[in-house]
Amino acid sequence: MTVEEIVTDPFLQSVLEISNQTRQQCINLLDLAETKAISASATLPQDTQLSLSKQQKLLYSYLAQLRGSNRNAILAVREAKQLTAEARQEIDRLHLQLQNLYYEQRHLRGEIIACESYDHKYQQLPLIPVEEFLQQFPEHANDDEKNLMIARINHEHAEREKLEHERQGLLKKKQSLIADNTKRKEDLANLDKDLEKFIDVSRLVTFAVGDLPR
Repeated sequence: MTVEEIVTDPFLQSVLEISNQTRQQCINLLDLAETKAISASATLPQDTQLSLSKQQKLLYSYLAQLRGSNRNAILAVREAKQLTAEARQEIDRLHLQLQNLYYEQRHLRGEIIACESYDHKYQQLPLIPVEEFLQQFPEHANDDEKNLMIARINHEHAEREKLEHERQGLLKKKQSLIADNTKRKEDLANLDKDLEKFIDVSRLVTFAVGDLPR
């Protein structure tokens, strides 16, 4: 597998292309120097100097492109690192938020289980059976379980208020009867006292009459 097949990023492919061009230009310069048998002390002909200058400028152009690509690559790496760090922070934040949601979900499930298993007071109320309630109030036949329970509790509350009202009435009647009985007892006691006084007076009168001369 060639390098061109391994590298698929467009930017890296362009860098690889410039690098190959730079390498090839270096080879061209070396070949030109060997062909012209250039030495350090020799004076080159004008056309050779022009050819070498042209080839050097082209090499410098390739090198400048490589430097620019290298600078762009460094900036891209820095930007990628920054984006990666920001993305990692966002992932950490989302992960922490997800963990908090898991904890809250577990807490809420525990609360739901506790509520479902709680021994509510209304479940201990002596409500009339559902069948009997629906016979008395058929308009609740299509109610769901919650609304049916509310209707039964309201019915029980109304019945208890009715019984309490009757109890208060009977209590007042009882108190009135007790007051009447007490008054009658007092009247009877006063009557007994009056009878005793009458008997005492009668005895005195009898004795007084018996003592009169005949």
